[in-house]
Amino acid sequence: MSASKGRPVTRGLGLGVAGTALVVLLSGCLQTVGDAFAGFGWPQGGITDQSQRMYDLWIGSTIAALLVGFLVWGLIFWCVVRYRKRGEELPPQTRFNLPMEVLYTIAPFLVIAVLFYYTAVIQTEVNETSPDPDEVVEVVAFKWNWQFNYRDGIGEDANTVASTTGTSSEIPVLVLPTERSVRFELHARDVIHSFWVPELLFKRDVFPGNIRNAFEVTIQVDKEGAYVGRCAELCGTYHSMMNFELRAVSPDAYDQYVAALQDGLSQSEALASIGEEPFAVTTVPFDTRR
Repeated sequence: MSASKGRPVTRGLGLGVAGTALVVLLSGCLQTVGDAFAGFGWPQGGITDQSQRMYDLWIGSTIAALLVGFLVWGLIFWCVVRYRKRGEELPPQTRFNLPMEVLYTIAPFLVIAVLFYYTAVIQTEVNETSPDPDEVVEVVAFKWNWQFNYRDGIGEDANTVASTTGTSSEIPVLVLPTERSVRFELHARDVIHSFWVPELLFKRDVFPGNIRNAFEVTIQVDKEGAYVGRCAELCGTYHSMMNFELRAVSPDAYDQYVAALQDGLSQSEALASIGEEPFAVTTVPFDTRR
C-alpha cells in the first residue's frame, strides 16, 4: 500500500519538476526572441553617436519594409478571397488598368527615393572625419593578429608615441578614451582583413598596401568597459582566432595608460597601472599550435 501510494506522489513530483524546467526554458527562449525583435534583429547597445544613428536608420527601414509587406500580403489575401473560383464561368478579364499601373510603378520609386535619401545622409554623417581629432590610432592587421599604434597626428608623416602588438599568447587590448574623438587609420601588412567591434554597429575593411581606410568615432561617456573585437574578413587559417579587445576608459586613465607605455611598461603592466584588468576579459587566446 505504501509503495502504491508513493508512486502518484513521485510521479507528481517528477511532472512538477519537468513542468518547472519547461517553463524556465521557454521563458529564456521568449526572452531571447524578445531581445532580438526589440531591435528587429539589429544589435542594441551601441557605444558611439554614430552607432545610434545607424540603429535609427535600421529601425526606420525595417518599419517601412513591414508596412509595404503588410500591404502586399493584404492585397494577396483579398484577391484570394474576393476572386476565388465560384463556378465554371470565367470572371471578367481586364487587359489593363492605367491608374493601377501608374500606382505600382511610382510607389516603389518613392519608397526607394526616401530610403536612399536617409541612407545617404546617415552614411555621410557616419563617415565624416574632422581635420583635428583628439586622438589618432593606427590599426595594423596581419596574419593573424593586431598592432595598435598611438599617433601624434594624421597620416603617414605622424609619429608613433606608443604601441602594442598582440601575440598568440596575449590578446591585444585597444585602449580608448570616452568623450574624445578618435580617428582610426587602418591598413594591413598582407591580405584583406576587417576591423569589427560589434558595439560600434559597423565594421571596416583593412586593405594591404598604401591604402589607409580611416574613420572616426566618439565613445559616449557612460560606455566605459571592455568590448570584444574581431576580424570579420576570411583571411586564412587562423582567421577565427584573430581577436582583440577594445577597452573604453576615462580620458585621464587613457593619458596615464599611454604615458605608461611610453615609459617602457608592457600592455598588461600599463593596464594594471591605471586600475584595469591586465589582460583581455572578453576573449581568450587560442591554442593555435603555431
